[in-house]
Amino acid sequence: QVQLVESGGGSVQPGGSLRLSCAASRSIFRMGWYRRAPGKQRELVAVITSGGGTSYADSVKGRFTISRDNAKNTVYLQMNSLKADDTAVYYCYANDAGRGIVYWGQGTQVTVSS
Repeated sequence: QVQLVESGGGSVQPGGSLRLSCAASRSIFRMGWYRRAPGKQRELVAVITSGGGTSYADSVKGRFTISRDNAKNTVYLQMNSLKADDTAVYYCYANDAGRGIVYWGQGTQVTVSS
């Protein structure tokens, strides 16, 4: 079992920045963030492997940066130039592919509004 504890999020004006953190109870090869906005499907935002390989949704490329501190088993999502469309609940996830299990964080609300 892996516990994921998220922090960060909140409310910000358009153009502002926020940083999300997700601490895992042990090392997992692939971690990332999904988001779900009201009335929309869940969207994969960004993924990072323990080797540092990253992938982003087209909607956030150039604005969001995912990183990780392997020593702390923690993943970060730096979100810059935020838009109203980024408003959503953001969920950290960890894909333990070896066991075929996906773990989820509790979710954190990000609201971008003037």
